[in-house]
Amino acid sequence: MTPLQPPPLSLLDKYYGDEFHPLYTTTVTASGGEAVHGRASGVVRSADGELDLALRLPPELGGPGGGTNPEQLFAAGYAACFHGALMLLATRAGVTVPDATVSVTVSFGRDPVDGLYSLRADVEIRLPGVDAQTAGELVRSTERFCPYAKLTRQGMTSIVALRT
Repeated sequence: MTPLQPPPLSLLDKYYGDEFHPLYTTTVTASGGEAVHGRASGVVRSADGELDLALRLPPELGGPGGGTNPEQLFAAGYAACFHGALMLLATRAGVTVPDATVSVTVSFGRDPVDGLYSLRADVEIRLPGVDAQTAGELVRSTERFCPYAKLTRQGMTSIVALRT
């Protein structure tokens, strides 16, 4: 078995095209399950079969728990992406941080703007052994580079299609 390797630094190269240029695309489908409600009792499955998870409402939202939920999945994606981007930038800068961690806390709650719902993400980065100035520069660069950080700051293009 080939040992796992980090992605190439060429991922840091800028793109100068006129349109969005996809490098990887995946599809995950949610279905409703027993309660016919994706969030409460559903299942999420990726087209390639690598992701297959039961969804359950957490007790804080009146559910039984016992499965994952959209907030955990978003937090996992955000933390993994930010960590990966941070490590690429640190490698390019010649900074070694083998014990770096990124924790993302996602909160689902009421939005005072419209009275409906919103998400909030708090990101905590630990870079043991890195001086404060270098760490700050790496984090600021990662905030500009990481697609999840950009998404939470700028929003994203979303095309909703109804298929009947």
